[in-house]
This record gives sequence, structure tokens and C-alpha cells, in this order.
Amino acid sequence: MAARVQLVVPCYNEAARLKTGAFLDLVRSRPDVVVRFVDDGSTDATATALAELTARAPLQVSVMTLPQNVGKAQAVRAGVLAAFEQEPAFVSYWDADLSTPLSALAEFIEVLDNNPDIDIVMGARVKLLGRRIERRPLRHYGGRVFATAASLALRLAVYDTQCGAKLFRANERLRQTFAEPFRSTWLIDLEMLARYISVNGRATAESGIFELPLKTWSDVPGSKLRVASALHAAVDLASIWRELRR
Repeated sequence: MAARVQLVVPCYNEAARLKTGAFLDLVRSRPDVVVRFVDDGSTDATATALAELTARAPLQVSVMTLPQNVGKAQAVRAGVLAAFEQEPAFVSYWDADLSTPLSALAEFIEVLDNNPDIDIVMGARVKLLGRRIERRPLRHYGGRVFATAASLALRLAVYDTQCGAKLFRANERLRQTFAEPFRSTWLIDLEMLARYISVNGRATAESGIFELPLKTWSDVPGSKLRVASALHAAVDLASIWRELRR
């Protein structure tokens, strides 16, 4: 069966956190999914772990190795562009730590299968009764402040731009969205949405983006976000806001 879904997973020094069993479970249960890892110049044992994983499922797991660390935004873009070349129905990117479990992917696919006008499905970390969203208070409240600023910058009523689980329809609108290198190092999600709005217009964006409240999300230890990253993100947010105003 040809792969309908290309799942891009950026990795930078993820050897200690990589849940190889979960990825193997996914490809064994979903022959329509190919997992495309992008090793972003890792300096630990990530390359070895990915090579072992690929050897166990060579038809559904591949690795793109970047010679040096270029940051998540460019790593994701490189993987997404390579995925588009395979002409799948859908392309996704997913955080390597699996804070959003891979079991959620089926719900993302279902949204696009049932709604031909939707181009983008984004995970939303909404803490509701009956759902297990485990997030440290500081990150939660800091995230809400950032989400409000992002919504104002985009002029789009988006709840959660930064969740690391997204699925796209592999059409020309998304190809144009990823065509140029990203300026931001960390805010690929926000810059991607800003581009989608710029390329397709606000009306298309409002009807073409769907936020899917996650049933499960966990704050996995070992995040590479630091105070300096937050400061850089604030600068990037201001830059994206200015670009949209043009």
C-alpha cells in the first residue's frame, strides 16, 4: 500500500527520549504511514538509535541527516519538502518526545478525510474534564500569554499555535506555505500559520484550519526550551507581527 501519510519527526539529541517502540507500533498498525526522521546535526547517539529503528522497519521508516544543527524550523521544513516529493495525501510533523501520543494521529487523519475544505489540523492542549493534559503550571500560564499574543498578531482566533502535532493536506496551498526558508528558529508553527494566511487570504485560513482538542498530552522532561529561547521567541513574534501588517 502506498503511503497516504508522511510523518516528519525532527530530532536533535533525542537518543535518551526517543520512544522507538511507539514508532514501531505505529507503522506496524498503519501500513499507510511512513515516518521520516530528520536528524538535525545531533551530537549524541541519536543517529545510532535512528539507524536501529530504520533497520527494523526499512519500508516505513527513513532518516534524513543534516550535517549541522540548523534549528527545528529548518529541520521541519527540510523534512516536509522531502515528504511532498513522495506525493502523499497528507504530511504531518510531530514532536519526537511524543508529548502528543502517536495514537492521536488517527483522529487528525479522520478530520481531513471527512472535511475536504480543511487544509490544516492542529493539536490543541485544552484541559477539559475527561481529558488528560499534563502541563506544568508555569508553562501553561506562560503558554496562555503567548497564545493570546499569537492570536492578536495573526488576527485569528487560534487557541494553541505551539502544540507540536500538526497534519496538512498535501496540496499547492501548503507547498507554497513551506516554499521559502523560515526566518524564525523556534516559532515555525506561528510563522507557518502567518504564511498560510498571506498565501491564501484570511477567509481561506479561517475555514481551512481546524484545532483538535487532544485527549492526552504530557509535559515530557528534557525540553530544549530555555529562558533565552523565550526571549528569542518574543523577538520572532514581533517580527512576524510586523510582516503580517505589511
